[in-house]
Amino acid sequence: MADRTTPAALAALLSVLAGVLVFLVATDLFPYHSANHDEAVYLQQAHLLLDGRLWFTTDHPAAFRPWFFVHDGARLYPKYSPVPAAVFALGVAVDVPRLALALVAVANAGLLAWLASAAFDARTGALAVVFLAASPLFVFTSSVFLPYAPTAMFDLGFVVCYIRAHRRQSLRYAALAGTAIGIAFFARPYTAVVFATPFICHALWSLARALRGGSNTHVRAAIARYAAVALPGLAFVALTLAYNHVVTGAALRFPYAAFAPLDGLGFGRRRILGRVVDYTPTLALRANAHVLYEFATRWTAFGPLGTALAGIGIAATVGRTAVGWLRDRVRGDASAGHSDRSIADDRPALPDGRATLPDRHVRWLLVGVLVAVAVGNVAFWGNLNVLGTLSDPTDGLIAGFGPYYHFDALAPLSVFGAAGALWLFRGVASIARTRLSARGVRAVVLALLLVAAPVLAVAEQNAVGPPLDEHRAYTERYERAYDPFENRAFDRALVFVPTPYGDWLAHPFQSLYNQPGFAGDRVYALDRGGGNLAVLGSFANRTPYRYTYRGEWQPDAMATGRIVPHLQRLQVRSGTSHRITTTVGVPNGSDTASVRLVADGGAVQRTVGGQFNGTLAVEWQVTPDGTRILGAGSRGFDGTTTVSIGDELALVVTFVQPGGATVTYRYEIVTSVDDGRARLLWPPETEVCRLTTDCGHEGTYVPSADDYLPGVSANATIETSNRTADRTTDRSVGLPGLSPFVPDSDQRT
Repeated sequence: MADRTTPAALAALLSVLAGVLVFLVATDLFPYHSANHDEAVYLQQAHLLLDGRLWFTTDHPAAFRPWFFVHDGARLYPKYSPVPAAVFALGVAVDVPRLALALVAVANAGLLAWLASAAFDARTGALAVVFLAASPLFVFTSSVFLPYAPTAMFDLGFVVCYIRAHRRQSLRYAALAGTAIGIAFFARPYTAVVFATPFICHALWSLARALRGGSNTHVRAAIARYAAVALPGLAFVALTLAYNHVVTGAALRFPYAAFAPLDGLGFGRRRILGRVVDYTPTLALRANAHVLYEFATRWTAFGPLGTALAGIGIAATVGRTAVGWLRDRVRGDASAGHSDRSIADDRPALPDGRATLPDRHVRWLLVGVLVAVAVGNVAFWGNLNVLGTLSDPTDGLIAGFGPYYHFDALAPLSVFGAAGALWLFRGVASIARTRLSARGVRAVVLALLLVAAPVLAVAEQNAVGPPLDEHRAYTERYERAYDPFENRAFDRALVFVPTPYGDWLAHPFQSLYNQPGFAGDRVYALDRGGGNLAVLGSFANRTPYRYTYRGEWQPDAMATGRIVPHLQRLQVRSGTSHRITTTVGVPNGSDTASVRLVADGGAVQRTVGGQFNGTLAVEWQVTPDGTRILGAGSRGFDGTTTVSIGDELALVVTFVQPGGATVTYRYEIVTSVDDGRARLLWPPETEVCRLTTDCGHEGTYVPSADDYLPGVSANATIETSNRTADRTTDRSVGLPGLSPFVPDSDQRT
């Protein structure tokens, strides 16, 4: 008993340490989440579940649609199953979301230790936890809010209960096994089916064996056992279909198919968003060969050395089992066992010889899981998507997280890696004992450990180093991007966020997502220009802000481009007339400027020359009837001086420098006309562009930035009038970057 208790206690301790490792990585390396933007999908789903909801409901779905949410009328629902989100909700409920990640890691490590002990012995179980925790795929994927580790937890729970159901002849464990694999199916249906395939084959083989040679008692026991597994599993299949019906309106239509109908299994044309691929069997085999190579060489414990040890464990298992089977056949004794506890021995069978699950069967089932995961993933084109570029392992999500669709293969690989390492160790020790004294054996073992330790450490560093550097670069980028939100209190704010990747919330800004019912201190909406005023009309009791940045947002976390974030307080100005004065700095050497006012109704333009004395002031007016540049000389191509306004208008001031280069100031204002009043969202978005008149976020004017040409500066003030029976005038002069919270505000440098 003591021989098994000490390794078992060690395995338990190592499992807890694996959870601590995951928690530390999750909090330190991924404080702003990761490059896989599915994390925010699951976190929003977790909040929805805790609030008793399955979807968001809003009058402005286009303004609030999160990444990977399906837009169905006024509803926005996630394309993923709620099971992983329900697991994460355990941490969200206590305001420590990453605690759920740590608990899942502890569960996976503990279940793996038990499984390895069931297949080999307790020492193998303890060492298997080391192999698991040393796998970069386990560490990085378990440290983020993705479904692969939680699904693996239910898969491993199924295996453990399946084995116990046989060895203890327990219907209760059989029912627990069915429940676990049923939950896994609800979480990720195809993953669960692939993982369960070897066990389904084993169950059918066991039933056939019982029917062929067993008594009625044995047959009834086998049928009862597998029925106890099947019924809860099928119940969760039914629950999955019921969820589909509630969410998508059709039991056989999964939410992911509602999001992208061609994002499915099998070969042929596959499509999600703008990515379209003809996923042929040849392409599938190429992609999966790359994925498996990366898995074996970069994402297992100790890199290729760990994979080699697992290969030794598998080879020893297969070889010894095959030799034993042939020897038994030659001797005519099919039930012969082995006298020692080697890598291929079995624990004693029950007297009937049928109900128990021998060690060698467990090992073969684990080999079957490896084969099933490798083969099953060929039919899933997601393994092509994780690669990015087939020939470049540093491209795509595989560079930071590894082949996470093969996450279930980590468990058997860790078991066989531990078994292979112990087999080598015991083999060397056995040889040494035949040739050396006890003291000599100890010296040999110590020498081997001294040699192996640095080799394994270097291999582990080579495996962990590149993704670690990439994740650190990602975190540093988002630390800069979120700086305006740090240590800042908000009171019922509505924040408009930019859309560098299209019209999606929480993509790429995962930390900026909404709570159920759009409650809380902050609500986030997409910055959609003309659509912003309509959103503000539904959130009149919130203070609006604009979150933006200067620079080019690049998907590559290792990109060197600098991002300067900016959070600007906004207000809606409403009046019969708005008189705006923009004062811009004249770039050195410029003596000519073109002033152009562009709106939905057309454009007016004037040219200004001469001495500017360092600045140029342009006055322009916005009324319900239109907008115009004040002063003489402003005409449109059709001779008009005023153009009608719609959702947006822009003032564009372009200076020509010696040699033909240009510097352009662009002021964009969201506008609308309502009940005889012109409404503006103030202050305007301001850009400073070189060689073009519209440069997007690369030219966003941020007062704190320091990379402008000499002479460049920007300032805008506004005077709003309401001509009623009693005329009122409202002036505002603002501060750089952040408008004061008064009835009116501006942008000024």
